[in-house]
Amino acid sequence: MKRKAILSGTARTNLLFFLFFAFAERAKAHCPLCTIGAGVISGIALMFGVSEMSIGVFIGAFALATGLWVSNMLRLESWRKGLLTAISFVLTVLPLTAIMSGFYPIYIHLAGDYGSPLNRTYLINLFLVGGIIGAVITYISPEISWRIAVRRGRVIRHQGVIVTIALLILISVLLHFLTINL
Repeated sequence: MKRKAILSGTARTNLLFFLFFAFAERAKAHCPLCTIGAGVISGIALMFGVSEMSIGVFIGAFALATGLWVSNMLRLESWRKGLLTAISFVLTVLPLTAIMSGFYPIYIHLAGDYGSPLNRTYLINLFLVGGIIGAVITYISPEISWRIAVRRGRVIRHQGVIVTIALLILISVLLHFLTINL
């Protein structure tokens, strides 16, 4: 005799997700708002036809923030935190370089025949460069936010998020207009 299920498959899945999130411990994260903000902004930028280097800025920031977020949640020591953050960056940004294939040639003519290391044309992946720039901005923005707070003598609510996203947008817009004709 066949038994009738009390809950449908979708209802069971929703119940499991609810139970997981209802009993999960609060994450003491690096910056979940920065992580979500960087991911959302990069998706919106792609829809509007923003340059690949500018999108790379947000994806690189997203990858670094995710690595820091998870490593803080796991309470890792500093070298393991750095390793996990680097792995997060590499596993997020490098696979996307196959899709974001905008290259810029740089001709180096210092010495030797063409084809030698000092006389060659190198192709630079604009998305990868943007990702590295975004990761650096995300890494240094807490220090910039702290210096602003010290100088002002107080902290604005969500100041770290505001500083990080403002810097990412500012650099991304600047890079977009610099690379629009590449």
